[in-house]
Amino acid sequence: MQKIFYGAIAMCVTICSNLFAAETLPVGEKLQPIKVEVRKTEKGFELLRGGKPYFVKGAGGTSYFHRVAASGGNSVRTWGTSGAKEILDSAQKNGLTVMMGLWVAPERHGFNYDDENAVKKQFEKVKEEVMKYKDHPALLSWGIGNELNLSYSNPKVWKAVNDIAKMIHEVDPNHPATTVLAGINKKEIEHINASAKDLDFLSINIYADLDVLPARVKTMGWNGAYMVTEWGPTGHWEGLETEWKAPVEETSSEKAAVYLSRYKYSVEKDKDICLGSYVFLWGQKQERTPTWYGLFTAKGEESEVIDVMQYLWSGAFPKNRAPHLYGFTLDNKRSNQSVYLKSGATYNAEVDAFDPDNDQLSYRWEVLLEATKVGEGGDHEDKPEAVKMNFKDNGKGKISLTAPKASGAYRLFVYVADGKNKVATANIPFYVK
Repeated sequence: MQKIFYGAIAMCVTICSNLFAAETLPVGEKLQPIKVEVRKTEKGFELLRGGKPYFVKGAGGTSYFHRVAASGGNSVRTWGTSGAKEILDSAQKNGLTVMMGLWVAPERHGFNYDDENAVKKQFEKVKEEVMKYKDHPALLSWGIGNELNLSYSNPKVWKAVNDIAKMIHEVDPNHPATTVLAGINKKEIEHINASAKDLDFLSINIYADLDVLPARVKTMGWNGAYMVTEWGPTGHWEGLETEWKAPVEETSSEKAAVYLSRYKYSVEKDKDICLGSYVFLWGQKQERTPTWYGLFTAKGEESEVIDVMQYLWSGAFPKNRAPHLYGFTLDNKRSNQSVYLKSGATYNAEVDAFDPDNDQLSYRWEVLLEATKVGEGGDHEDKPEAVKMNFKDNGKGKISLTAPKASGAYRLFVYVADGKNKVATANIPFYVK
């Protein structure tokens, strides 16, 4: 089961600082919706927008809309309606559509789906949001909740979802409705098939298992169309970990290879049934680390993954490519080798990187405490405290680092920049004794 969730509150905290430069529609101009529908074909299903096939090449997040468009993408996804008007207007300006999230409380946040009054109140609030934005021309579809199957036990949530989908069909005949699952398994599909028949398609968040998703959708009993609404690197719960249980993060270059292969072997291969996807995360956030899921740094620099997404969406790489990172070691050990350091002792760290365009590279270093106050399913996390670094720069990606005095778990981060807003990132967990 996936553990990525990006709630409306966490979304605003993380990315509002670099929010799109939105332009609103002219005052007095009447909004005209563009009809979107899922149509059954001889081979499977397709999404139509304005009567024309529309395969979603999307990005999850609400920042850097101009970069989505410039990279060949056509849509963005939100997790709630916070800032919805500005998001829709900015998408319209940039020639993009929006899968608009409708915030539905998950059971794991304490919501009781046996409480009929609470469910009704939530329904009415969602309906108000639908009525506000249903006629915007940039609207593509409605996403009812996010990962409501994560850590839940009450199947009544699917009836609540279906009631919202049915309401959407009554008040907004122009946009399909879906709900977003964390992964896919037989139990949820059985509940949805029985209780949520008004959904137009299914949406799935999935990471390391993306390449087997097409087969899994069929074996789990879903016979309709589906969309991949979050996908990206190997999740922090899915990969390797150190002896002290710190998850090992892929480098930005390893992620680029992973994004490329997983997309080609799943989303592109299953176009007869898959309606498209939203890559995660088109922005930056702290989740276990500040670099794990975001395709941008906090400074707005672009990683090699964005180069790959431009290739996947448009068929061509950008003219200026991000630095490529071959390797990163601390005390001659890689990130998956459980690096132990002695308090106050000095060790060598080295990153091996090159720039495809022969741009001059610069190196930034940072030591953070290992994240301990972590959220579940992508809930908001604060970036761990930075530790004052005592190091000597030996040039060309090499430093001599003095280990922190206090024992405990840390990470050494490196950012390799080309001076043209492109960057490579990597980190090594280490433990000071």
